[in-house]
Amino acid sequence: MIFKLLISLIFLLALLTTAILIFSTLYPIGYKDYINKYSKEYGIDPFLVAAIINVESKYNKNAVSPKEAKGLMQIGTQTGKWASEELEIESYREDMLFDPETNIKIGTWYINRLNKEFNGNLDLVLAAYNAGSGNVSKWLENKNYSKDNINLHKIPFKETENYLKRVKTNYKIYKILYKHHMSKPDNMNSVYIDFINILRDYIKNI
Repeated sequence: MIFKLLISLIFLLALLTTAILIFSTLYPIGYKDYINKYSKEYGIDPFLVAAIINVESKYNKNAVSPKEAKGLMQIGTQTGKWASEELEIESYREDMLFDPETNIKIGTWYINRLNKEFNGNLDLVLAAYNAGSGNVSKWLENKNYSKDNINLHKIPFKETENYLKRVKTNYKIYKILYKHHMSKPDNMNSVYIDFINILRDYIKNI
């Protein structure tokens, strides 16, 4: 009886460990100090920032998109230059977007600007983050995409439509997974994120 109970406990422990490993790989958390600092400064939910980073770059600080967006929050060249002027970042260079703190500062500042522009409408903010605020403003004026000029009822860009779904799903998961851990300080942050990225690459190549 005791032996069977022990086997069952070991099996459950192994199952739990596997589940934690899978979720940690799919939904890692890193750079919490920067996320919390700038989310607070710009009035953004840190869980949303964490979700956007995961969707945009999978927490790879050196990520570069086909459109040359860079870093954790995939900041474009023009957005980076504009933000550096608005935020008075001294001696700004584009390669500074690979610095996690600079990237997260600019990214959260930009989300704050989009929040103000679109009255905190999350769908519009995310659509603008992905496709540009100019496109979103045009879509809102088009009856094919917006019935009330306030909300988007259809998104013409499939990539942007999928982006919204992915970020919102990640957002929900991050709020559940890290509810009690988001405010805790980072420990061995870069080592953990580097390990997760190596593990992701390994799984991808299996």
